Amino acid sequence: MNKTKETLVIAFALFSLFFGAGNLILPPQLGFKSGDFWWLVTLGFCLSAVFIPILGILAHAKLQGTIFDFGKKVSPTFALVYSFIVYGISITLPAPRTASVTHEIAIQPFLDTPYALTSIIYFVLVFIFVMNRSKILSIIGKILTPAIIIILLLIIGITTFSFDLIFGETVFENPFTDGILEGYQTFDAIGAVVVGGVIIISINLKMKDASYTSKKTMIRQAGWLAGLGLFLIYAGLIITGALMHDEFESDISRTALLNGISIRTLGNTANLFLSILVGLACFTTAVGIITGTADFMKYKFGDSQKAYTLTAIIGCVLGVVMGQFNVDYIIAVALPALMFIYPITIALILLNVAPEKWASPLVFKTVVGVTILFSIPDFLNSVGLGNAIAPFTTWIPLQAATMGWVLPALMAFVVSNSVLKRQHAFSAKK
Repeated sequence: MNKTKETLVIAFALFSLFFGAGNLILPPQLGFKSGDFWWLVTLGFCLSAVFIPILGILAHAKLQGTIFDFGKKVSPTFALVYSFIVYGISITLPAPRTASVTHEIAIQPFLDTPYALTSIIYFVLVFIFVMNRSKILSIIGKILTPAIIIILLLIIGITTFSFDLIFGETVFENPFTDGILEGYQTFDAIGAVVVGGVIIISINLKMKDASYTSKKTMIRQAGWLAGLGLFLIYAGLIITGALMHDEFESDISRTALLNGISIRTLGNTANLFLSILVGLACFTTAVGIITGTADFMKYKFGDSQKAYTLTAIIGCVLGVVMGQFNVDYIIAVALPALMFIYPITIALILLNVAPEKWASPLVFKTVVGVTILFSIPDFLNSVGLGNAIAPFTTWIPLQAATMGWVLPALMAFVVSNSVLKRQHAFSAKK
């Protein structure tokens, strides 16, 4: 296979590994509530759900290691703890959510069966794919992703050409930051450090003789292509929701809205098309998450296939247990974890794509430490304890928009680099 074709396969695989349950159900409702500010919400959503995750893939292309390498400049202990937290969150929340979404949209309209049955069958199939590790990239990139994109383009295209470009009132006080925070729920920044490792290992299995530079270039190109595809699909789904602001009740759930939109656009065939779309989109993401977790444990235990298999089993069992809850419940449970781990993940991604001269171990330690400290108020707010610390946090810039960590982290980056620059200048004079 030539390099161009291989790059496209990797780009399709990346798109599909990112595009899962949250990516499908979140944008339409975001657009539905955004009104005239759909474009501003889109920018915010795509900042946290496209741009940052693709930077995560670029960081993987640069490091060509595992998630452990993202945090090792802070310290090996931090890197290990961070890795386990991210993988723990991934197999406990976003992976099971894919089964729950599949049940609500692809199974319930046809069969009156319990969530548990769907979760069991779903994760048995996930386990089979995960255990066929060497074939994942080709299957997802060549077969599943094109089917997902075709169905999405049908829904978006029919809406765009069938509805007048008239929008309602927005319900958001801060459309841009609300878009950013909703992008957290896609888990894509976390997904970048998880599935990026899957791509690296898959490429190494297929292209053992390729050079570091060749692999890096291919991953970077595939990353930007996947990012462009995600941006166009998200923007299309958001504007689709925005154009249908008068078609549904204001309190409609995310899954019901997606189902309603599909019926408005695809007619009597909607349930079939939507079932296929949801099943494919969710399944590929679940496979990517469980595979990435199993890859990491295999690596940490000295290339142990037993560790890989055991992790895959544990991940699928957790998927069955958590997949029995409805989508809105899983999204609510995920919020506190996201408020804490997402800012740290964003900081690590940005530091790892920064030039080496601006990303020394001191800079990593300072920026990540400040990010953790200033993420605590957002975490406490998400669990209902914000009032207890409100008198101490009102002075933090952007705290009201749940982005209080951003400016302190940026200041930490600038100050720590300034200190290093002065130290180097002083040493040079000596």
